[in-house]
Amino acid sequence: MTIPKHIPVLTDEVIRLLDPKTGDTFVDATLGLGGHAAAILEHIGPHGKLIGIDQDEQALQIARTNLRPYQNQLALVFGNFRNIGQLVKGTGTRLVDGILFDLGLSSYQLDARARGFSFNKQANLDMRMDTKGSLTAEIVVNSYPREKLAEIFREYGEEPKAHIFARKIVEARKKRRIVTTQDLVEVIGGPQAAKQPWRAGRRGRIHPATRVFQALRIEVNDELNAIREALPQAVELLRPASGRNGHPALRGGRLAVISFHSLEDRIVKRFFQDLKTGGSVNILTKKAVTPSWSEASRNRRARSAKLRVIEKI
Repeated sequence: MTIPKHIPVLTDEVIRLLDPKTGDTFVDATLGLGGHAAAILEHIGPHGKLIGIDQDEQALQIARTNLRPYQNQLALVFGNFRNIGQLVKGTGTRLVDGILFDLGLSSYQLDARARGFSFNKQANLDMRMDTKGSLTAEIVVNSYPREKLAEIFREYGEEPKAHIFARKIVEARKKRRIVTTQDLVEVIGGPQAAKQPWRAGRRGRIHPATRVFQALRIEVNDELNAIREALPQAVELLRPASGRNGHPALRGGRLAVISFHSLEDRIVKRFFQDLKTGGSVNILTKKAVTPSWSEASRNRRARSAKLRVIEKI
């Protein structure tokens, strides 16, 4: 089997800000193919431990192969990070030194034709990160009422034509079921939109289906609620700073989150600010860290990435 390649985003910045040390215990809550995990494992050494979580069983299997040199330091867990507290404690771990979330869709999932995440690839309208889940994008577009579709496109896709696209979908599905990615693209953008891959022009235009696909993916996987549920649990898992008998305090555990669109970043930013106001963390990133020009030019999927990091006190 050919092992898919993955270029992790903001790896140098993640390592610098999480600052993993020899013997530390870390959690990669969105393991993917293991790119960030490998970098962390290099720093925590043979006496360190990394717990890798992912709800995509295929990705987890690939990560196991990619991280084989570190198998004695590694605990791989299948599950949704919205249950991170339970999943981590299930490995016998109570507190950790650092946690990383790399949110959204992985390059592997986007490139996997059968998963139906990309409007540039003909596939069934699936979009499940956990392939055992019951809700698919096909069910959403063929059964949700027009008002609910418009709400999803507006809230999750920030789509200005939400009501127009919802109406088009409802009218189209009266004639025949919308089954594939290209069926949906044609409904939204017309026959020409489905005939060839779309590339942004000089004025930065995007494919008319871009925001609709994003919104459907978020709805199918309940992504924003999962983030809201996971972040407080993650903070509880972090080791607090400590110092005794006049000795300098050991630094607290650190939580790093990489987001890729404004909805995710807004949740993370507000949560971190609320924690700081409550006096329980320090924010280590006054502004979100973004990729360098060099990284963005090498990896176009990194361009929208934003990294925020806190330390428990």
